[in-house]
Amino acid sequence: MQKSQRLIQMIMMINARRSFTVRELADEFGLSMRTITRDLQELSELGIPIYSVQGRGGGYRLLRERLLPPISFTEGEAVALFFACHSLQFLGSLPFGEGADSALHKFYHYLPADMREKIDTMKERIMIWSPKRPMSEAVLRMLLLSIMERKIVTIRYRSESGESVRDIQVIGLYASSGYWYCPAYCMQRKEIRQFRADRILSAEWNEDVPYVDEIAQLTLQDKPDKSSLAHVELRVSLTARGAWELEANPRFSPYMERFENGSGKAVIPIPQEDIPFYGDLLWSLGAEAVVEGPEEAIVYIRSKIQAMLPHYDK
Repeated sequence: MQKSQRLIQMIMMINARRSFTVRELADEFGLSMRTITRDLQELSELGIPIYSVQGRGGGYRLLRERLLPPISFTEGEAVALFFACHSLQFLGSLPFGEGADSALHKFYHYLPADMREKIDTMKERIMIWSPKRPMSEAVLRMLLLSIMERKIVTIRYRSESGESVRDIQVIGLYASSGYWYCPAYCMQRKEIRQFRADRILSAEWNEDVPYVDEIAQLTLQDKPDKSSLAHVELRVSLTARGAWELEANPRFSPYMERFENGSGKAVIPIPQEDIPFYGDLLWSLGAEAVVEGPEEAIVYIRSKIQAMLPHYDK
């Protein structure tokens, strides 16, 4: 076996074992302990995170951050992965630490010169853009680790009503419009709540609160069941501009009807408790969207108008 092949096999083996002795590797490869020791030294110089354990029962261990064995990519796969990582730079913060930047650098640095040249011509022409929102990378990383390590997190959260301390079991993380959102089971409220990550002021593991296996089975695809709640039909008439604005919104587009002149209307079944949420979405369109019912929605929009009048009625 060539030395390069042996080193690759050795990386794969120590990744799987995490702890090992020189004797174990020597027996596995049929080589002397001196040769294996030189190989381990060479792997260490190449960046494999191996450290020695002294004393009885000692040997070698692999640091927490394991390295994956070499993986072959086609040109198309390499370009796709490069731009997947490249697109993350437009988010204000990431829960991966420096992992994304490091992976992007490795992909680019080790590509053949002609592929790097092709990527350079596309860098500023292909992107998945998101507005940058300031938020704590440390908080995002703690939320991500809590999923991986199956631990409860105590957060200090800033909401409209002020600051509060919550114990949460994180279900997932997702980004939308530059913001990171964290659906989680709140131990204080005994229900699933959605937290905006930039409003989490601090986060730390809480070993005293037991992890709930039933909640751990949930994913981002498991939305809270609101079928038992009282529902109403939200009726909205739209100008051509309003219809154009809402046609890309998945909450509205399935229920929209467009007319020949470009205007439209929408009749949307929603939980009654979500009237303020939908009212705020439509409020941003101003006169381009007129709420025609139910009465509670009309009252909500009217209250927002009345709250604004004193600032302009002079």
